[in-house]
Amino acid sequence: MHRWQTAGFGLYVHWPFCQSKCPYCDFNSHVSSQIDHDEWRVAYLAQLRRFAEETPGRVLQSIFFGGGTPSLMRARTVAAIIDEATQLWTPANDIEITLEANPTSVEIGGFKDFRAAGVNRVSVGVQALNNADLRRLGRMHDAQEARAAIDISQKVFDRTSFDLIYARQDQSLVAWEAELSEALKLAGDHLSLYQLTIEPGTVFGARHALGLLRGLPEEDAAADMYELTQDVCIAHGRPQYEISNHAPLGGESRHNMIYWRCGDYIGIGPGAHGRLTDAEGRRVSTVQPSAPNLWLAASHPTSDGKHDREDLSRDAQATEFVLMGLRLVSGVCLKEYQSSAGAPLPLERIERLRTQGVVDISDGRLRTTLKGRLVLNWVLNRLLQE
Repeated sequence: MHRWQTAGFGLYVHWPFCQSKCPYCDFNSHVSSQIDHDEWRVAYLAQLRRFAEETPGRVLQSIFFGGGTPSLMRARTVAAIIDEATQLWTPANDIEITLEANPTSVEIGGFKDFRAAGVNRVSVGVQALNNADLRRLGRMHDAQEARAAIDISQKVFDRTSFDLIYARQDQSLVAWEAELSEALKLAGDHLSLYQLTIEPGTVFGARHALGLLRGLPEEDAAADMYELTQDVCIAHGRPQYEISNHAPLGGESRHNMIYWRCGDYIGIGPGAHGRLTDAEGRRVSTVQPSAPNLWLAASHPTSDGKHDREDLSRDAQATEFVLMGLRLVSGVCLKEYQSSAGAPLPLERIERLRTQGVVDISDGRLRTTLKGRLVLNWVLNRLLQE
């Protein structure tokens, strides 16, 4: 049995356009004043049909519209993609269809149209609940709009989530606890909480390099915020199930679980990544052209639809299985790893990490502890070292 048959099969649709570029964002997003929505809709549908030819007979568990800002897509385009995808593949009875949105009035106004198009879950990019920090983060909404968007999303959609960023400039532990407590009272069945990271190639990255991004918390203070986050979320019934994601049992993002469990997923749109397994069990990574104009040209029905593909070796698949799986509180199955890699994970490395309190083993699964998830990259380096 191939892993996707148990870990799932999903579709990711990348919409690359935003109204403005946030200074912390390193995603493949672009600001454009003119977009031919009809042309983009035709290109998305052509890509779906090409991928359907190599993945026949599959059950589609999820569709995720990400970006960029997919709530700037026309509902007609979203509906066409959902309709086409659920005809090309058999939709699961409980298929999850998520769309990311920002809390601006224009985007909130489209929620009912997206619901009518088939979206049943929305993820709102709130990022902060106070105006000063929203301005610092380059967001186009204020805190009042954020709260209104959360409220309206819960009235329109069956399932909702929203994002917050913490470890922001000049943010105290006390202030974060108060903001998080309010967020948890507002939240539906899911909350994503990301520590601010300074990425190269972003506006924040350039400012930081020049010493102009002041007030960022020291490493120990950021760690205190992370640990506090777990305590507060547990107290509010939304424990951590992945490094940055919190939900009660059953509220997890089914689409993202496909990634973390190393299932198969199609990625369409500029810069979108995918993982596919063929009938013989060969697994490949797919990468779409990043530049919107290049992707559009390659994805037109009259083009060859080419994109980068790479065969994933057995070692690469086994490494990815650990890299993704240890993000989850539930961890990874050691027997599954051995089956994938052809050899077990070195027990002496596991034991060394266990004595340091960053991993544990029970029921045949290797898991990171709270302490281990705080330093996950360090744990992975020690576990997978050559």
